[in-house]
Amino acid sequence: MNPELRNTLLKAVVPALIGVGVVLWLFVDDFNPAAWHSLQFDMHTVLCLALAVVFVIGRDFGLAWRFRTITDGALPWRRAFKVDIMCAFTSAITPSAVGGSALAIFYLNREGITVGRATTLTLTTLFLDELFFVVFCPVLVLIIPGSELFGDAASVPLLQGVEIVFWLVYAGIVVWTAILFTGILARPDWVEKAVVRLFGLRWLRRWKPAAEGMTANMKATSAWVKGQSRRWWLQVFGATTLSWFSRYFVVNALFMAFVPAVSGLLVFGRQFVVWVVLMISPTPGASGISEWLFTNYYGDLIGDVSAALVIAMIWRILSYYIYLFAGVCLAPSYFRKKR
Repeated sequence: MNPELRNTLLKAVVPALIGVGVVLWLFVDDFNPAAWHSLQFDMHTVLCLALAVVFVIGRDFGLAWRFRTITDGALPWRRAFKVDIMCAFTSAITPSAVGGSALAIFYLNREGITVGRATTLTLTTLFLDELFFVVFCPVLVLIIPGSELFGDAASVPLLQGVEIVFWLVYAGIVVWTAILFTGILARPDWVEKAVVRLFGLRWLRRWKPAAEGMTANMKATSAWVKGQSRRWWLQVFGATTLSWFSRYFVVNALFMAFVPAVSGLLVFGRQFVVWVVLMISPTPGASGISEWLFTNYYGDLIGDVSAALVIAMIWRILSYYIYLFAGVCLAPSYFRKKR
């Protein structure tokens, strides 16, 4: 077996073990067998679970559509879906704080896109994802009262920091998006001059070549995206929005299945908080932390921590473990040749 492939497959085991370990710990600590019986499984539940699967497909369709659009159709639908699944797989086996989607450059290159163009496309998708959060988070905060959006932290002391972490991470997203906007759309020369001066400092000089490479990629991306039409921008941002909304609607479908009385808008809004907070998770794919955060953060809406744990597991299967499995199946095709 190719050493790179073997290492990749082994990395897929680590987050799975972390996630399962935390779930077992939560089960031992909080699970009440009666909670399982309180969750009704009837035709309504089955239909809502099927709807959740539809939203999972919608998430991948949105990202595949975006890959097709930004490559001007150079990627057929099948290969676009393949790149999307591998990006999700890489994100699942790397810490959220590091981010695995940057390997889209590698996957796009393996699908016949040159490295230079793949870098440009990846920077563009990164900007679109960050722009989505910058645009929609304030809207939800204005619509949903903070006391409902961030939950009752008094009963769960560790959740008292969720709101603080959310705003700190969101501030970082805004700053990073502003840098990308300036470097890609507004004034790439400003970013280039700032980076050259910053990494000219003695204690940062060792990273200067990498920083200069990043600014060169930004300039190339700027030259490319500025030539795109308004229709193109509507398509790629629409695909980005479809993907993220579908990702969040998975949880809405699960609440419709098991706790239909809860406000769908509130469930949707809390997903923004969850995903922003998980961006700084140190564990691969936020495994372990996701299960704990979901169980406690949504516990007040569900009314029973044990029932919340069951729903959290279904959520993680649909939003995480299926990508681990799919990625393990697809990974061999990307590591057949050592490069």
